[in-house]
Amino acid sequence: MWRNALKVCLQWHHLKATGGVALIVGTWLTLINQADIIVAQGFNGAVLVKIAVNYLTPFIVSNIGLLARKT
Repeated sequence: MWRNALKVCLQWHHLKATGGVALIVGTWLTLINQADIIVAQGFNGAVLVKIAVNYLTPFIVSNIGLLARKT
C-alpha cells in the first residue's frame, strides 16, 4: 500500500502540482503567521521549524487528496 502511494506521489507531474500548491500555500501561511516575528527577531531555529511545517502541511494534504482521488 505505502509503496503504491509513494509511486503515485513521486510521479513528476504529481510532484509539480503538489509542490506548487505547497509553495503557494506555504508562502502565504509563513507571511500570515511568521512575518512579524521574522521582521522583529530574524530567523532562529524555532522560526525555521515553523516555516518548514508551513510548507510541509499543504504538501502532505495535497498528496492525501491526490491519493484519495486515485483510489
